[in-house]
Amino acid sequence: MVRREGKTLEEVLSEYASEKGVDVSTITSSVVEEKQGFLGLRKSVVVDLYCEKDIEDFLFNYLNDFFDGLELEVDIDITKNEEDGYEVMLNADNNAIIIGKGGQTLQALNIVVRSALSNQFKKRVKVLIDINNYKEERYEKVRLMARRVAKTVQRTHVSALLDPMPNDERKVIHQYLSNMANIKTESEGEGKNRRLRISYTDSKE
Repeated sequence: MVRREGKTLEEVLSEYASEKGVDVSTITSSVVEEKQGFLGLRKSVVVDLYCEKDIEDFLFNYLNDFFDGLELEVDIDITKNEEDGYEVMLNADNNAIIIGKGGQTLQALNIVVRSALSNQFKKRVKVLIDINNYKEERYEKVRLMARRVAKTVQRTHVSALLDPMPNDERKVIHQYLSNMANIKTESEGEGKNRRLRISYTDSKE
């Protein structure tokens, strides 16, 4: 997020688009202040604005500074996905250090970076940080586990409570089982103890 001042909003957007090499339509802006000049002359407007490249640059610089502080050499690759979010793939000489036990360090890094993005751009920015496809492989494992449990619930009509897991993994299961016949999923608990219950239902609500 940057702050610029100009005679009109259109002028500010046009200059910023030219500076960044992007189309005006891709810029997100918010008018902070409209200044009235003497006798209506020399009016100006103060605008907060950013584009996709600003988000990507912030992500790269934030992570680069973070790992420099830890004296770790990490390759950072950022791509925009089809869901209007960002995927960050990391790769280091020792990926296990960044992943942490059970993926806890990687999960914490995701939370910290999302918070930093929200503070910087004043909105929720979708981002997933992965290391050598660890997250994607983890998601596939929880999908397979959830499918096995759901099939047992279908057969026995007895609900099952999964172990506590991060929000993103619970979301993966919610989405994966959303169209499975006679199966309902809901989250229970608070904080680190929040977990997913898979239940039998006669019909989808």
